[in-house]
Amino acid sequence: MIKAVQAVVGLGLLCFAATQAAVAATDISKLPRVKQELVAPPAVPKHDQVAKGGPKVVQVRMETVEKLVEVAPGAKVWALTFNGSVPGPLIVVHEGDYVELTLSNPKESTLAHNVDFHAATGALGGAGLTLVQPGEEVVLRWKAVKPGVFVYHCAPGGTMIPFHVISGMNGAIMVLPRDGLKDAAGKPYQYDRAFYIGEQDFYLPQDEKGNFKEYASPAAGMHEMLELSKGLVPTHVVFNGAVGAITGDNALSAKVGEKVLFIHSQANRDSRPHLIGGHADLYWVGGSFSDTPLTSQETWWIPGGTAVAAAYEFHQPGLYVYLSHNLIEAVLLGAALHMNVEGEWNDDLMKQIKAPDSFDAKAAMDH
Repeated sequence: MIKAVQAVVGLGLLCFAATQAAVAATDISKLPRVKQELVAPPAVPKHDQVAKGGPKVVQVRMETVEKLVEVAPGAKVWALTFNGSVPGPLIVVHEGDYVELTLSNPKESTLAHNVDFHAATGALGGAGLTLVQPGEEVVLRWKAVKPGVFVYHCAPGGTMIPFHVISGMNGAIMVLPRDGLKDAAGKPYQYDRAFYIGEQDFYLPQDEKGNFKEYASPAAGMHEMLELSKGLVPTHVVFNGAVGAITGDNALSAKVGEKVLFIHSQANRDSRPHLIGGHADLYWVGGSFSDTPLTSQETWWIPGGTAVAAAYEFHQPGLYVYLSHNLIEAVLLGAALHMNVEGEWNDDLMKQIKAPDSFDAKAAMDH
């Protein structure tokens, strides 16, 4: 019996040793290296939907930027950002790739920063290995083993974690399956356009007259902002950093017949996106590309600290509104964007049979 146990233990040790050897056998130096040029949201970096060749080391560089931004007329905040945007840029890799991040904190910064990647495995998502003081730079490499879309955010520790997140220091990464996305039937799915929307809740203190306060530095407003945030009632809920940031000349665009992938993150609160006049043909619950997507969703769900993906093929032209279907947050606090879609109108899908005397056709299309 003892010999049998010893044999089993010995076999287990051999298996463990073999596993360790297999892990150690990965020679990173022999993998191809590519630099990904990050872009400001809602744009996404150039990428292949289906991976070409084997795993790669994808090099990305992010700089922590502290800057005063206007969230809405008369309302400013010291935004803590990655690469100067709220949210930070979307990173796109494939399952099995290695992400090699260079994180630089300029000497002009007033605070220490780091990154917690929800897509990474180990060491607080990299937060424990990326903490950089002003004037410092760090390089972290990690393997993307889970396909899906994931949040990343600054997490320096203690109260600094919520402060940095509600000050805009978060973004997302998309880890595509090597063979690309699949629809609900398991067939390959290709999108024509992709957009990244980062939803942000702000908590901006006001004075006794109701005016939003402005501070000389991020730290100067930290205490009042955190105290206000304890009530869990944001003063602003916006897409991509400010009220109306993705409207007017900055509205998204597409054409009838195009399949559009929406990547949407919320690092701190739950959300419920809805496309007025459209649907989510495919919705990857929790952002997981390992699971079969749901179909024909009118509104989809984003738990706090999550990024999700939803896709829709547009069938009608016109101005679309994509918003949080907490309509208070959408209309009163700012969580909405516009999308202009070009193409021919299909009367079979929708047609006004009789118009009231007061009807304004142009206003109806621009609504």
